[in-house]
Amino acid sequence: MLFCLGLSCVLPAWAGTADHSQFDVLQGPFATGEEVTRACLSCHTEASRQVMATRHWSWEYENADTGQKLGKKTMLNGFCIGNKSNEAFCQSCHVGYGWKDDSFDFTAEEKVDCLACHNTGDYAKIGGLAGHPAYQRMEMPKGSGKFIEPVDLVAVAQAIGETSRRTCGSCHFYGGGGDGVKHGDLDSSLVTPDRQLDVHMSPDGGNFRCSTCHQSDDHNIAGSRISMTAADPHGALIRGQPSDRNPATCQSCHGDRPHQDGLLHANRLNDHATTLACQTCHIPTFARGGVPTKMGWDWSTAGQLDENSKPFQHRDSDGHVIYDSKKGDFVLGERVVPEYLWFDGSVTYTQPDTVIDPSAPVAINSFHGAPGDPGSRIWPVKLFQGKQPYDKIHKTLLVPHTAIPDDTAFWYNFDWDKALAVGTEAAGQPFSGEYGFIETTMLWPITHMVAPADQALDCASCHSDQGRLAAVEGLWMPGRDRNALLDRAGFGLAALMLLGVAGHAGLRIGLGLRRRRH
Repeated sequence: MLFCLGLSCVLPAWAGTADHSQFDVLQGPFATGEEVTRACLSCHTEASRQVMATRHWSWEYENADTGQKLGKKTMLNGFCIGNKSNEAFCQSCHVGYGWKDDSFDFTAEEKVDCLACHNTGDYAKIGGLAGHPAYQRMEMPKGSGKFIEPVDLVAVAQAIGETSRRTCGSCHFYGGGGDGVKHGDLDSSLVTPDRQLDVHMSPDGGNFRCSTCHQSDDHNIAGSRISMTAADPHGALIRGQPSDRNPATCQSCHGDRPHQDGLLHANRLNDHATTLACQTCHIPTFARGGVPTKMGWDWSTAGQLDENSKPFQHRDSDGHVIYDSKKGDFVLGERVVPEYLWFDGSVTYTQPDTVIDPSAPVAINSFHGAPGDPGSRIWPVKLFQGKQPYDKIHKTLLVPHTAIPDDTAFWYNFDWDKALAVGTEAAGQPFSGEYGFIETTMLWPITHMVAPADQALDCASCHSDQGRLAAVEGLWMPGRDRNALLDRAGFGLAALMLLGVAGHAGLRIGLGLRRRRH
């Protein structure tokens, strides 16, 4: 059975052609995830090699727009800052087993983790285990009295299925150290969202999986925030149609003239699509599913201890952590109105070797675009503000060693000197030993949490003095922009018209009274 939206048809999430519990090769027992992968490869012979050719495996990517070498392996951010020296913790979100340092073998097919994306429940990779799940009962964290039970690899392998919002979200919802931290439009509320939160993903709406839009070809998944498609002025794609277009854009399903109700009104709205991204009107706010997103993170305040010389946390009235000794102060936001800017899909990034200007906040990434450029649109973004360590002599942002339990990791010794010395060495950065903390900014495109059509922004949301696009330059917008001379001329003409109408009315009344007298 196929479900169709416009010209695109998708399989329902429950579709399948095989009951894996019946396969002899999956009867186990399995001691490790690698053993499960070997069993998977006995049928899916090309799967590992396909995965190994993707960014999900390498965490490296050359940006075709800028030539920069990017990817989670080396990129900086304002949240957990960097991956180097913290691999065993960060790589719990890698689609592989055992990446704990530079010795990881990226060519070993059995290291690919099939279960990470294809499990249907009861499977979790644990931070600190370099991409492995728990194979035995573990106290986590040590000394906490809290225990994690071992995963039943046989049960998980026999129940595998297609990817889902939950499996994709197990990493993409929790990037940056927690639920909803980074993106603002991706968090656990999207596992089973109501229709008001996301009309596409809601079981009462389209019930889309992530792969409905982010289609894959040989495990290579379409769509990336690193190099985006900001404008797609074409009609809808037919599923299966050969095309070089990105199938994850709004237009790939809806086309570039999607509005149909009321000829004049629809044409007016469709004309807006040459200037505005669809998301600008159809995502009125983000982080509106009950999960706050981090809008600010100040690492400079980390390391404070309580009266017993122990780390501590402070929470707000809703129970959300707003200070953590390990990480510093947080600013949280819910139902956040986005910032808006011109965007053509190209982004440049501040990398570990980029020389920065310490006299001003450092943009970790910069979105490019310009008014009048046919490839640019006005996009909604999350503007994140951070404060993180930098080298005062070399003028570079620094990667700290934080997450691995040893005597140099900041989370375990609260010593920035040791943490920065080890982290920068792993990242191949020079470190002068003189460091400070600098304000940073980072932009995140808002493209999920699409509201129903009747909750899209109305005209007055933008066409007013203090409307949403008040700070966007390069366009003339009625209701926001005006010329004093033209305004006076217009009001003058209006006044003359009123006088003319009043004079005409007075003359007619006077003539009418005169006729009555005679």
